[in-house]
Amino acid sequence: MLEQWIDAANGVLWGSILIYLLVGCGVWFTFRLGLIQVRHFTHMFTLLKGSRHADEQGISPFQALSTSLAARVGTGNLMGVAVAITLGGPGAIFWMWLIAFIGMATAYAESTLGQVYKEKDHKGNFRGGPAYYMSKGLKNRYMAILFSLCLFFGYGFVFSAVQAYSITDAFNGSFGIEPLVTGAVITFFSAIIVFGGLKSIARFAELTVPVMGIAYILVALVVVLLNLEHIPAALMNIIAHAFGWQEAAGGTVGAAMINGIKRGLYSNEAGQGSAPNVAAAAVPYPNHPASQGYIQMSAVFFDTILICTGTALIILLAAPANIEAEGIQFTQQALAYHVGDWGSYFITFAILLFAFTSIVGNFAYAENNLKYLGLDTRAGHWFLRIVFLAMLLYGSSSTLGEMISLADFAIALMTIVNVIALFMLSKVVVNVTKDYQAQKQQGKLPEYQVTEETEKKLNLTKGIWR
Repeated sequence: MLEQWIDAANGVLWGSILIYLLVGCGVWFTFRLGLIQVRHFTHMFTLLKGSRHADEQGISPFQALSTSLAARVGTGNLMGVAVAITLGGPGAIFWMWLIAFIGMATAYAESTLGQVYKEKDHKGNFRGGPAYYMSKGLKNRYMAILFSLCLFFGYGFVFSAVQAYSITDAFNGSFGIEPLVTGAVITFFSAIIVFGGLKSIARFAELTVPVMGIAYILVALVVVLLNLEHIPAALMNIIAHAFGWQEAAGGTVGAAMINGIKRGLYSNEAGQGSAPNVAAAAVPYPNHPASQGYIQMSAVFFDTILICTGTALIILLAAPANIEAEGIQFTQQALAYHVGDWGSYFITFAILLFAFTSIVGNFAYAENNLKYLGLDTRAGHWFLRIVFLAMLLYGSSSTLGEMISLADFAIALMTIVNVIALFMLSKVVVNVTKDYQAQKQQGKLPEYQVTEETEKKLNLTKGIWR
């Protein structure tokens, strides 16, 4: 009965509310910011050159990028793409691309706001995120508490259980290992890292994310080169099926669109309100909120345009109609079709790294929002750790349908609350962006400086930008 209720709620949330709200938000910021993801495409990569700087107040921009990519690059890139193609056909990939393109502007906006309204904790470290800009920027503590509850449910309970399921399912498919055995091992190693706090998670992500991302992209490139003559047909197949309307979500939205946008959001997280939590913890370079907006905008590009596209081509070039599998095993069999049995093992270890880094990144997000739930205490942190690790074991032996439904429900709740706040704070995003770009055009290294009057007007943390 619970699964049926969640499926019905997802039908309403995704079919009647979230898709339009999410697309509308991406289009809104794309035009309000003057096609920032196109005009400043190269600039966001330029900022990576000085992104290794950090101090005692926070993590480096590169660590923030790696941590957000650790959470983004996971189940959605390998299992999620397979689910999107299974349920929505090849056309779902087009909608994943579209939601990523406009989502880059949304990702910029939310991470910039996360920096603008950040504060320091009792240890002197930066922290912030949607709950902070809702509480400070909108002066709406109830909205901040509601978002924190949604995020706590999603990142503290559900999303990591999905990642654990994908790892255990992959190992079961490749080696026949019982899911609970793999789940227990994952839980043990997760405990070692999450007990170290955000800086420990950031250091772990900084080392693993670039390696795993580059390795996976290289394998995808090998598949593309082996099938070079079939690439134009595969791309045309995606475009041709993108507008093939089918009955889905009450007969109002095409299956390709709804599944592409669902899985696209789950993968790149733009507008979901997750990345601003780690973006706010960074010491920005240049010392301006917009610089973190650009850095996190690049994460959406890496996640969906590069990695998800690689997975999609691996699957579509492997005659997917002949593959009798679902979820991560679908991707395993597709790669094995191209390169032999070792492809299945490669996907197994890729999902281990992708999903494991997502697990530790998810914990960082959940921990960051304990303040607004009244749980930012020693007991509260222990409660989160215990529940978080217990859900890893639960997800290990669950089912694909159950995990996907729970993840879609949690994403929908978080995103609706966050996107509403983004619309309401869009003027702040535009003004901060104009300040950054004006300084850049004058040949200056942008620095965000506010007067005491502006500090009071925007309700910023006292002294945080002065």
